[in-house]
Amino acid sequence: MITSAAFMVFMLVGVPIGLCLCLAGLVYIAASGNPVLFQSYPLQLFGGVDSYGLIAIPLFILIGEIMNGGGITRRIVDMAMAFIGSLKGGLAYVNILANMFISSILGSATAQVAIMAQIMVPEMEKKGYDKTFAAGLTAYGGMLGPIIPPSVMFVVYSVLAQVSVSDMLIAGIVPGVILTVMFCLVIALMGYVYNYPRADYQTPRQRVMTILRTSPTLLIPIVIVGTILSGLANATESAAVGAVAAVLVGKYWTKEFKFSQLPQMMLRSAIYSAIVLFLVAAAAVFSWVLIFGKVPQETAAWIQTAAKDPVSFMLICNVILLVIGTVIDGIPGLIMTVPILLPVATEVYHIDPRHFGVVVVINLVLGLLSPPVGLCFFVAAAVTGAKPGKMFMVTLPFFVISCVLLVLLSLYPSLSLILVK
Repeated sequence: MITSAAFMVFMLVGVPIGLCLCLAGLVYIAASGNPVLFQSYPLQLFGGVDSYGLIAIPLFILIGEIMNGGGITRRIVDMAMAFIGSLKGGLAYVNILANMFISSILGSATAQVAIMAQIMVPEMEKKGYDKTFAAGLTAYGGMLGPIIPPSVMFVVYSVLAQVSVSDMLIAGIVPGVILTVMFCLVIALMGYVYNYPRADYQTPRQRVMTILRTSPTLLIPIVIVGTILSGLANATESAAVGAVAAVLVGKYWTKEFKFSQLPQMMLRSAIYSAIVLFLVAAAAVFSWVLIFGKVPQETAAWIQTAAKDPVSFMLICNVILLVIGTVIDGIPGLIMTVPILLPVATEVYHIDPRHFGVVVVINLVLGLLSPPVGLCFFVAAAVTGAKPGKMFMVTLPFFVISCVLLVLLSLYPSLSLILVK
């Protein structure tokens, strides 16, 4: 109780979540009256990041930086427009489809929202869409980032859960595609009700020319996902090859990438990677404290009184994780919940840890689009000037359909494991 109280106090006074976790661990050791644990503290902190799989994180972040600097994002949007054609609500479809393509490169919800809001919201406003809807839709499109590989959250989860990074990345493909299709169905229904405008007409020749002009940008996700699926490379190696592919596409095809940009790109990637990796190190300490304090065992005993089978356990977890995700960002949310819930899921209910990871990540990402915080809405608001509260209300159908996907995943684990060997 002293440790929990200390953690809450640190959070309320604005201490960063990583430091909260580290300081709460120190409070626990001091309160336990076992000073010998102080000697193990630095070992646990270092052990949290002593994993080969974590090298993929800075590489995936660097790919996103190179993609932005190389003008690849704009071309992916053009490709999506060529695929959609002149459907009613065409730009709304383009928004989601372009987000799906870019998700296979960026892997970060907030970064994706920040980039796409600058491109898509002004374009949708010009065509007659409400700015609040356009910004909210872009925020939901960013939800695909941590689900479709590469995904920083899946890499962090794989380290916490001690499962293959490659398996986790592959497990996100089918749920990500299903969510994209569900979003498109919602757009179709809303377009019928609100009479959304049609996209600009393109002749078949124009579409073919646009697709041919922009198709080399797909080399990046093909290299990343293809090398993993084929077994030619693991997740870390595929991230390195993907970074090289991004440089080649940006330098020799789009011709917007310059090697003089690389030092700044690498610096930004290093700063963000350091933040993520410090959180992972803090997670190791916090997990160690939880296990030493027998929190997972006590949690398992409590949940077993309410959940009699794996499905009911997953549904309870959905509610718990969604509530946590509304107030805590994705990676800190993973750090706080996985050490407690994963042992219960695998040892008591015999749930595949890869399937559980997909459900956890989608839940926490959906929390980024839920009040009272809704971080992705605030990012979209900062870029576009729309109001976060109104965004949530006008895009409520997308929240509902995301919850439907979570229920389907809870009932049918094969949806996330179908591509995993």
